[in-house]
Amino acid sequence: MAAALASPDDATLLAQAAGLTAEADRPAPVALEQLSGGRNNRVFRLTLADDSSLVLKSYFRHQHDPRDRLGAEWDFLTFAWARGVRCLPEPLACDRAAQLGLYGFVGGAKLPPEGIARSHVEAAADFVCAVNQGTRPRAALKPGSEACFSLADHLERVDRRVERLRRLDPQAPHVEAAAALVADRLVPHWQGVKTDVMEACSAAGATLEAAFPESEIIASPSDFGFHNALWQSGRGLTFLDFEYAGWDDPAKLAGDFFNCPEIPTPPEHFGLFVETLSRRLALGEAAHARMYLLRDAYRIKWACIVLNDFLPHDDARRHFANQGDREARCAVQLAKAESLIAKTAPV
Repeated sequence: MAAALASPDDATLLAQAAGLTAEADRPAPVALEQLSGGRNNRVFRLTLADDSSLVLKSYFRHQHDPRDRLGAEWDFLTFAWARGVRCLPEPLACDRAAQLGLYGFVGGAKLPPEGIARSHVEAAADFVCAVNQGTRPRAALKPGSEACFSLADHLERVDRRVERLRRLDPQAPHVEAAAALVADRLVPHWQGVKTDVMEACSAAGATLEAAFPESEIIASPSDFGFHNALWQSGRGLTFLDFEYAGWDDPAKLAGDFFNCPEIPTPPEHFGLFVETLSRRLALGEAAHARMYLLRDAYRIKWACIVLNDFLPHDDARRHFANQGDREARCAVQLAKAESLIAKTAPV
C-alpha cells in the first residue's frame, strides 16, 4: 500500500501559519490545536496573539489521488463570499504549494441526527440558492469532483465505484462480509436501478449521453449534508467543507444531501428541497424529474462510499486524518451500507 505524503509537524505548521496570518493582516499565531471530525484532512484551531481564533486546514495529498482539495474549497468559498453569502467560513489566505488554507473560525455544534427539522432543510436549500443567485459564469469555478453533466456521467460514476469494490483489501477487517454484501446485494440492486434509469431515459425520447443545458448546472457545495454544518444560537447554520465543490448537476447534490448516512437528512423533506431549488433557480422540468429519477442511484453510490474503508488507498486517507481504529470503522460501515441498499427498489 502506498503511503500518504508525510505530514508536517506542529512546529512547521505553526511557522507556515504565521506566513498566512501575516498575508491576511491578522496577528501572529501562538498555538494550534487539532480539531476532531476531519475525515480527509487535518483541521486546526489557531490561537492568535490577540486571543482570537482562526482555522488552519492541511489538505490530504496522495500520489493516487490528484484532486486539488484546497483549490476546490478556496474557489467555492471566494465565489460565495463575493455574492454576499455569509453562512460559511471566510477565506483569508492559502498556500497552494504547502496545501494549507486559512479561514475564519466558526463556533457551534453539529445537530443531532434526531434534531434535523424542516427549518434546517429550508436553510440548506436557501444556502444553495443564494450561492447560485443571478448569473453563473462558468469561468468562476471548475467542475466539482465526479461532476455529472449527462445521465451517462451519473451511471458511469456509480459503475466505477461498484467496480472498485470488486477488489477489496484482503487485509481489511470483516472483508469476507463486505465481499458477500457487494456480490449478493449491492451489485444486483445497482443493475436494477441502472436499468430503471435507462428505461426512463428511453421512454422520454432522450439519450444517456445528451449533455444537460447550461441553465441546469449549478455551483454545488458537493459532499453536502448536516455532517458538514454547525449550529449556533443566534447565527443558525454554518456550512463547512467544500473540497469537492464546483459546477455540477443539482440531481447529484440532492442525491448526496439525502443519502449521506452520517447525519441523515429526513427523507420526508426531499420534495421540499427539490421544489425549492427547481423554483428559485428556474431549473426546468427535466432537471426536476432527474432529481427524483436518480434518487436510488445515489443510495447505491453512498453504499459504495461507506464501504471505502475496505480499500487500501482510502485507509491511507483516513490515517492522515487520524480517524481511529479501522476494525471498528469497518463494522459500522457494513451496517450503513446494508441500510442504504435496503432502501432501493426491490430486485
